[in-house]
Amino acid sequence: MTRISVSVDGTSYTDEVEPRMLLVQYLREQLGKTGTVIGCDTSNCGACTVHLEGRSVKSCAMLAVQADGHEVTTIEGLAVDGQLHPMQQAFHEQHALQCGFCTPGMIMQSIDLLNDNPNPSDDEVRHGLEGNLCRCTGYQNIVKAVQAAAGGAS
Repeated sequence: MTRISVSVDGTSYTDEVEPRMLLVQYLREQLGKTGTVIGCDTSNCGACTVHLEGRSVKSCAMLAVQADGHEVTTIEGLAVDGQLHPMQQAFHEQHALQCGFCTPGMIMQSIDLLNDNPNPSDDEVRHGLEGNLCRCTGYQNIVKAVQAAAGGAS
């Protein structure tokens, strides 16, 4: 076992973990952060995307021990005082989800996308999200949601 100290959604945790435990497993199984979804376990789908020090990472491709000493934000950590994050609100308003399975990872990646490019074109949104897969929506409303969150709803 290895001791890690990590801040998740603004709360500090110190836990013993198996050295080979994935970050997604730690978040879900030890911390109960079940909004972070296990999709493919191969980093192809992006459903497990979280922020590490403000940057999106696929938590199924990262060991929990690699998060030691770092700040992790999950989908559960975005809303503040009952107010949805602007990206969460945009996904809701633009009907950018159907089954919802990909939504947490899609939102986390979309926030990172806007941090890098606050005014992306539709093509730039699509390119920025290409590591996150959705089987239901056809992506059009996801693009609209990202544009709405950026302030330029198309």
